[in-house]
Amino acid sequence: MLCTMKIKLLTDSEQHRKLLDTMKRFNEACNYISKVSFESKTFGKIGIQKLCYYDVRERFGLSAQLVVRSIGKVAESYKTERKSVHAFREFGAVVYDQRILSFKGLEYASILTLEGRIDVPMIISAYHKGVLQGRRVRGQADLILQDGSFYLLLVVDLPDGTPFEPEGVIGVDLGIANIAVDSTSEVFSGSKVNSIRARHRRLRKKLQAKGTKSAKRLLKKRRRKEQRFVRDINHCISKKIVEKAKGTRSMIALEDLKGIRERTEKTVKKAQRAKHSSWAFYQLRQFIEYKARLAGVPVVLVDPRNTSRTCPECGLIDKKNRATRDTFHCQCCGYAAPADNVAARIIASRATVI
Repeated sequence: MLCTMKIKLLTDSEQHRKLLDTMKRFNEACNYISKVSFESKTFGKIGIQKLCYYDVRERFGLSAQLVVRSIGKVAESYKTERKSVHAFREFGAVVYDQRILSFKGLEYASILTLEGRIDVPMIISAYHKGVLQGRRVRGQADLILQDGSFYLLLVVDLPDGTPFEPEGVIGVDLGIANIAVDSTSEVFSGSKVNSIRARHRRLRKKLQAKGTKSAKRLLKKRRRKEQRFVRDINHCISKKIVEKAKGTRSMIALEDLKGIRERTEKTVKKAQRAKHSSWAFYQLRQFIEYKARLAGVPVVLVDPRNTSRTCPECGLIDKKNRATRDTFHCQCCGYAAPADNVAARIIASRATVI
């Protein structure tokens, strides 16, 4: 399977300037190409190239391959929407390929700029080194700018794990109070994530109200801190779930929660809206799915309706079975258990009959 890896570039001031100038010029060219493409109603890569290739080279001073890549970026953007002219950010991604980007081991990236090639040191973690060792980077790589630093987004082809015939099912219930609960009764609490998010919301509110230059600097600095924290939590949870499934030769069953926010937005209390809107369930599902694929673990999606209202012993579906968020008590047979554990058991049972 194809995985994208984010590699930080350790640029000096001169290299940073050269990459910044190249990025600005590249996106200026993209905006010009986009205008020509929209006005002529020509959206295919070959058609656009015939229209403006030489003109773009002369106007913007880009190398032949950077012009080709800018045309490709514009053509790709028009594949989904052609009702309006597309605009590209001044510091949007620059698309590179093997002709204009190469690697010197795992230490340096050789990158083409407006002023020729430069060799930029890369900061690669031990994990990424293990993944990249002996593997070829596939297709294109994007050069992006985030918080004043340059990164390369590399696509690497990783082999899928050897699939096995599952001997059991681990159902996983995703939520907010508890990020995940599996059918073996392991609980991954969301209390730490929710408290950190509440703290960030309070800080953002104070800084926004203050409105000074230093407050705006702090807001910008903290912008991605919460995202990185949540992403790390989801990586850790997904890794543990997949390792457990592989160790017990089980498949993983998840709820298909597509459209859950739209379906529940009217029932969420005002005080809970911030938690609800920042619920990263889809990110966790993606992490579980790709880690499972690499490990050869099957993953299935099941219908999420009434998973927390269905009794796993007698099968009764009743809203009264779940009197509170945390507790389940069957109105028919009297079975009682934590509500999230019950939901995970129901999810697992639905996967066995697919």
